[in-house]
Amino acid sequence: MEAYILDFVNFMLRWLHVIAAVAWIGESIYFVMLDNSLRPPKGDVCKKRGVFGEMWAVHGGGFYHNQKYATAPANLPEDLHWSFWKAYTTWLSGFALFTILYMVNPSFYLVNPNSDWQWAAQLTGWQANILALAFLVSGWVVYNELCKRISPNMERDGVLSVAVAIMMVIVAYLSTHMFSGRAAFLLTGAVMATAMSANVFFWIIPGQRRMVKAMTAGEKPNPIDGKRGKQRSVHNTYFTLPVLLLMISNHYAFAYTHDLAWVIMTILIFAGAIIRQFFVRMHQGNKKPGYLVVGAALILLSFWVAAPASKPATEAVSQADGVSAGTSFAEVEQVIGQHCVSCHAAKPTHPGFNAPPAGVMLDSSDRISQLAPRIREVVASRYMPLGNITGMTDEERALIANWHD
Repeated sequence: MEAYILDFVNFMLRWLHVIAAVAWIGESIYFVMLDNSLRPPKGDVCKKRGVFGEMWAVHGGGFYHNQKYATAPANLPEDLHWSFWKAYTTWLSGFALFTILYMVNPSFYLVNPNSDWQWAAQLTGWQANILALAFLVSGWVVYNELCKRISPNMERDGVLSVAVAIMMVIVAYLSTHMFSGRAAFLLTGAVMATAMSANVFFWIIPGQRRMVKAMTAGEKPNPIDGKRGKQRSVHNTYFTLPVLLLMISNHYAFAYTHDLAWVIMTILIFAGAIIRQFFVRMHQGNKKPGYLVVGAALILLSFWVAAPASKPATEAVSQADGVSAGTSFAEVEQVIGQHCVSCHAAKPTHPGFNAPPAGVMLDSSDRISQLAPRIREVVASRYMPLGNITGMTDEERALIANWHD
């Protein structure tokens, strides 16, 4: 019953998280599009009112006229629309999901027993939890300090962009060495998502409140608040596509179990940001596909890097261990029954699962045969069993690889 309750809470939280993320990211993309699509107003009346730019649009059978003021409009309505609860709900629901999925069973989902760093491979569950929280917090602190020190007045945003890009390469490298593959991809995305939400909470909304307060009092708003809000909003829009990619990555073991997982992750992060740049430029009137081509090229590069080797890495292992190439199905079935079926069965016996993870069931000969390539991949990469909780040996992994090959 406990596993079922956890599954149901996970289900509802994931639903809330997706709804909030769609609303927040959609609104963010819309406002960036709106800001880049503004044209100088043609009417003298608008110019006298201080209108900086306007955009006409048609949607849903009606016409819309959006206007942006360069300074402050003469009057502000009481029902002024604010955009922040979607950002907060996305982060809070995402953190709740991370807590019940990863932090409840850290030795299972967070610890990387195959890490090249011995101290990381030997982390206990509570140590892994503390490290994951510190990773998220330090990611925001470093990013925020880069923004404040490199471009405090938004005059060196180009240099800042390069610095943030380098930071994300480092984050990808560290995460894949300190945490299990799936958790590493998720935590790297969470670092960016935390920065996005913190930008809204600490900079964008407070700056907008100061602007509204000044305008209500008949004072001139501090232009730095508008500039800083724009800077952090622009950063958020370039984070969106990479974050979405990393949040869905847990379904694709070929990426996060690869020896060069941090390289694959970095390439895809850059691809997402560059593709987003294409759409930003398109809304500014530049429809040349250069950025889109570069983004597609990076995706193809990631495909090439992630592709399995023509000679399986486990071949040398199996030969060294003296495992016979003529492995029987009965031997494989015995290994899978000992190490996998407690979770991957129609009715799992492992207390942490109410249903087979990802719907994968290995409790019959037919299912094992049908899923042979997938079994070989996750076992050879040591991603499964998770945290090697059942103690599968290298010889047993080699046996499965030889049977498949």
